[in-house]
Amino acid sequence: MKEHNCSHCPLRKKHDESPTSLLGRIWRWHINFCPGWKSYFMSLSLDEQDSIRAQYGFTKYMTNK
Repeated sequence: MKEHNCSHCPLRKKHDESPTSLLGRIWRWHINFCPGWKSYFMSLSLDEQDSIRAQYGFTKYMTNK
């Protein structure tokens, strides 16, 4: 299986450094529809997903617990 680059993405790093920067906002917008991000996100444990949801205000792909 191909390893995801999402955890090392340069645009994600830009967002983490400055969420209001243009590149940071583009990355945050991009994860709403990126199939690679969805695959990466869904491969994480529920605890990791919750952590990312809290960090990025990400509400897609919610699962019933």
